[in-house]
Amino acid sequence: MDRHTDRDGGLRLDDQLCFALYAATNATTRAYRPLLATLGLTYPQYLVMLALWQDGDATVGHLARRLRLDSHAVSPVVNRLEVHGHVVRRRGADRRQVVVAATAQGRELEAAASRAQAQVAHDTGLDPAELADLRGRLLELADHLTSHSTPDLRPVPHPAGRADTPRGEAS
Repeated sequence: MDRHTDRDGGLRLDDQLCFALYAATNATTRAYRPLLATLGLTYPQYLVMLALWQDGDATVGHLARRLRLDSHAVSPVVNRLEVHGHVVRRRGADRRQVVVAATAQGRELEAAASRAQAQVAHDTGLDPAELADLRGRLLELADHLTSHSTPDLRPVPHPAGRADTPRGEAS
């Protein structure tokens, strides 16, 4: 009997990669939620701010590719960040592009967000090397699956030519 099926030949929930990733994602997001709430950020807003802190000003399209999302999913997040004064939008050199930049207020959140991230990293129980390995393997998996599906969600090269992975110990 295949270990991915039960006695009746059906699929087993516990053997599904998608379920393991879903459960881990939910647990991670729940761990971040109260820490980010003290900063006035939602988890999606935190991800946008992380990209801006790391990469600097970016178009909405770049942010979407960086976060492996569709542009229409990023725009409402940027709108809320702008309402709260964390980012500003302006036209780029190509007037068709909208560039998003962190404001001074938005940049001030980075230190507190770093403490929240460190807390979640600690709470995983993994040492920094294990955490880095896990992140790398998960991003490789995402890149592999994405390269075999939707072309517009493929990873975007880092503007400075570095790999498209976060610095530090993000979880």
